Amino acid sequence: MPNHAVPQPSASAVALAEAVRDLAAADRLLLALDFDGTLAPFVDSPQDARALPEAKAALDRLERLPRTWVAYVSGRPLAGLERVTEADADALLIGSHGVEVRFGRDGVSLDLDEDERRTLDRLGEVLRPLVEEEPDARLEVKPVGFGVHYRLLEPEAGRALVARAYEAAASVSGELTIRDGKDIIEFSIRGANKGEGIERLREYTEATAVLFAGDDVTDEDGFAVLRPHDGDVGIKVGDGDTAAQYRVADERAVATLLTLLAEARAAR
Repeated sequence: MPNHAVPQPSASAVALAEAVRDLAAADRLLLALDFDGTLAPFVDSPQDARALPEAKAALDRLERLPRTWVAYVSGRPLAGLERVTEADADALLIGSHGVEVRFGRDGVSLDLDEDERRTLDRLGEVLRPLVEEEPDARLEVKPVGFGVHYRLLEPEAGRALVARAYEAAASVSGELTIRDGKDIIEFSIRGANKGEGIERLREYTEATAVLFAGDDVTDEDGFAVLRPHDGDVGIKVGDGDTAAQYRVADERAVATLLTLLAEARAAR
């Protein structure tokens, strides 16, 4: 009879499984998760994005467990993040790359001063015409800036739009925070990042261990603040250079991982 060898898990898969088991035993566990490309597949209409059902079910289960917190950490504005995550009033949310924070029912005011408001208005004035010239481009209005989406453009057209947007934004201010993400370039009048958001979540929850998963270059700020020696775990989703300790292929792998974590933590 033929001898069919059973595929053995890779060393990295074994190490990640062990890390999940350790996380499940943490005294106070914080799950800080990017949304798009991590829990939810990318879609042409961003407002239609939703977490995979398996991931949502696992997160709902984890949220109900003692001393366990689930937080969404995203570049999306807070209002849009609330909608796509279907967050309830007690959810922990970091929006606009850390600029906006919602700890349950307590929000954080942006308190823009007059100079910031004028800069924001002017930034919109110079970026909007550029995007309107490209029917398949989209300008996303954020609380402290704008995102130029070019996912539906041909590569050459996308690069040209980004170059024009850089030039236009530079004419407004030389002190903008600029982030280059997946098919989006963002210009903000305030600097903040996901790492700062995760640190605020850590302080708020008094977490003894943190899991952060993300797929984009903007998530590297989050991986940079993790403390692996204290039990934190960083997971990069997809390809690309990263400071995360572990890597998984896609959103379905994240859903599987969260399901295993929920089962292990519930059983402890």
